Order: sequence, then structure tokens, then C-alpha cells
Amino acid sequence: MAVIQIRHERPGDLVAREHLLDLCFGEARRLKTSERLREGRLPAEGLAFTAEFKGRLVGTVRLWHVEAGSHRPALLLGPLAVDPDVQGLGLGASLMRHALARAGALAHGAVLLIGDAPYYARFGFSQTLAAGLAMPGPFERERFLGLNLRPAALDGACGIVRATGAWDEADIPLTVFGDAGAASRRRVA
Repeated sequence: MAVIQIRHERPGDLVAREHLLDLCFGEARRLKTSERLREGRLPAEGLAFTAEFKGRLVGTVRLWHVEAGSHRPALLLGPLAVDPDVQGLGLGASLMRHALARAGALAHGAVLLIGDAPYYARFGFSQTLAAGLAMPGPFERERFLGLNLRPAALDGACGIVRATGAWDEADIPLTVFGDAGAASRRRVA
């Protein structure tokens, strides 16, 4: 019996990961404000995971460096995706627990995400911890959630969330030379 393996993302996973995200969320995923925060950035070191089943990528989750208001480091989780062929087996929850445990082990203090509040509440996420924060573009307030990995890490946080992670040098030419599609998406978001 084949087992689903959760492992660190590898450079060779990129195409399969993008295909999975398109399958799960469609092309509109690129228009979301959270995607604007990730655009051109690298995931936080050691915090990009995939799930593999029979040699096929069937799940993904990444965490990204952000600042939760003024001078308050945090991580932004997303997207979390599971191939429809293996949904219902608890893989999303396993990826979530794995990512949060690793983030805690790496001494990160807090995680933010935009997602289904009832689903993410079981992992400890709450609207209350993100109540004083805002995304730098359109977002659904009731889906903006926070989690303290360390006590009080997000308590009292207020302001705009902004990206602080390392730039992906492979994406810099798009920014420098003005990719029209990316510029258009930024205007919409």
C-alpha cells in the first residue's frame, strides 16, 4: 500500500505545484491580495512542503515572511492545496500540522492566513488575533485569521501586513522590465 509522504518542496516540484494550485483554485488565485504579498518572494526558509503519492505531487503548503503591522514579524500561510483525488483523507490537516510544527520549531512567533474560519479554528486560528490588522488590498475580513505560535506574538498587533521575505531572483527581471500581466494583476488586487 502506497503512503502519502510529506517532504520539503524541491525545485523540481514547481511545475506540478502550479498545476495543482490551478486545479484547486483556478486562474483567479493570482488576483488575490495574499498572492500580491507572495509575488516575487521566496517562501520562508525550510517552510515549503509538498505531499507526494505514488510519485505524484498531491498537496502543497508554504509559509512566507511578513510584518504584521509595525516591526512585528509573522508568517503568512498559503496556499494550502490538496488534489481533489485525495481530498477527504486528512492530508490538508496533516500538511497544516506539519507546517505549523516546523514553524514553531524554527522559533517563528505567529502565522496569518486568509481562509475558512471554521476549518482553521481547529488548528488554533482566530479572527480576534488579526482584528487590528489589514491586508494591503481587498480581502474578506471574516476570513483573515491569526495564530500565536509563541504566547502573545500577535496580541495587540495593528496596521497593514507587508511582505518582508527574500526576493526570488528568478522573478526580478519581470519586475524590472515590466511584465504587463503582473502589472495588470497588481492594479486589480
